[in-house]
Parts: sequence; structure tokens; C-alpha cells
Amino acid sequence: MEKILLVDDEESILTVLQFHLEKAGYLTETATHPEEVFRRIREGDPIDLIVLDHMLPDMSGLDVCKILRQEGIGIPIIFLTALDDEVERVLCLEMGADDYITKPFRPRELAARIRAVLRRYQRSDGTDKKTPDVLHVGPVVIDIEKHTVTVFGREVSLTLKEFQLLQHLAEHADKVVTRDTLLDHIWGFKYTGDTRVVDVHISHLRDKIEPDPSSPQLIKTVRGVGYKLVTDPGRREGEAPKPPESP
Repeated sequence: MEKILLVDDEESILTVLQFHLEKAGYLTETATHPEEVFRRIREGDPIDLIVLDHMLPDMSGLDVCKILRQEGIGIPIIFLTALDDEVERVLCLEMGADDYITKPFRPRELAARIRAVLRRYQRSDGTDKKTPDVLHVGPVVIDIEKHTVTVFGREVSLTLKEFQLLQHLAEHADKVVTRDTLLDHIWGFKYTGDTRVVDVHISHLRDKIEPDPSSPQLIKTVRGVGYKLVTDPGRREGEAPKPPESP
């Protein structure tokens, strides 16, 4: 049974969430303060997914999510927010959230979203037997099982979303992948606004893997369509890329 950590400072909401999610077959634990979240995770509590309220005492849910991602913790996160605003939705996703749901919501909808996120996470974790354990695309090497990425022989640290984006591009190397396809595959739902969230994550990814992010050689933009990861950037650009200098 998957364990869900419910984070909200309102006990009444936690009680309702616990009742419905345990009825749906999940184990649940609760936390009312950000420090409880950090403590549980750092002590190794086997949590499969976090349902995180946007407004918490002393620290926002966005800050909690940001800190977890900066520490390399890839546990899926679903935001609970009372703000049904496009900017807020993009911000949640930019911070590393996997999904969000606005209040008020139906417990069945939350349970369905949890199932969808867990399925996506399990697929990205290497359970698809058709995907090789290690993907090689030019200087980029992606180890699916170990969840590591090296570029020009140098290991780079990626967030879960960045890793999933790079993996999907690598699985379709030299082919253009549309923004809508990336959005649907990585985030698992049709975004009701534009696809800027994809562009933002691609920009962060380039900052980490490109020799010169201002002149991308590995992840190419196909204007008006999407992106592609190329297997031979040197030949396609007429000049082999230089590896990033060691810090």
C-alpha cells in the first residue's frame, strides 16, 4: 500500500482527507507544519507521495516544495491551493510539483489524481521494460535505474521534472517532440493555459547540460513546434561542442 503524507494546518481538512484516502486504499500520515515534513523525510520515512497545502505556518507550500527539490528529493507532490490562477498554477509546476488541485475539491478527484501521479512516477522510475536501463544520446548518458545523468562525462544534478523531460527527449532522439506532447507526458494533464511551463523547464535543463546555454547545441528548439535532443550536435552545427569547464 502506498503511503501518502497529508500536509495542512487545518485538522478538519486532514481528518476528511485521511478518511477518504484510507477508504481508497492508501496509508496516510499527517503533518501540520513544514518542519514535520522535513523531519519525516530526512529520517527516511518511506513516503510515496505528498499532498501539500499552499498556505502553511512560517513557510509556504511552494517554499517547502522548492527546498525538497533542491535537496534532490523526488517524492511526487500534489498541491492543494485555494488560488485558481494561471500564474499560481505555473509557479507550482515550476517549483517541482507534479499536479495541483484547487479548493474546494471532491475527495474522489484527489484520489484519482494521486493514482495518476503515482502511475506516471512508477513509469518514469524504469518499470517500462521497453526502455533501456541506460540511454546514450551523444555526450548525454541517462541511467534510468540509478536516476543519474552525465554530460561530457560530468554528472549533473536534475530535478525530477528535468530528468523526465530529458529522458523523454532521449527516447525520441533526433525527433521533434511537441510542447503539448511533453506537457501531456510529463505532467499528465492538458494544461488549460499555454505551454510556458515546458519552456521554463527546458531553459533550466539547458542551464545544467549545455556548454553554452545561450547557444544550445544539445537540445534544439524547432520554432513553433517543440524540441529535440540531437545525437551528434558537433556534426549538425559544423563544430564539435566543447565540454563545460570544471568549476
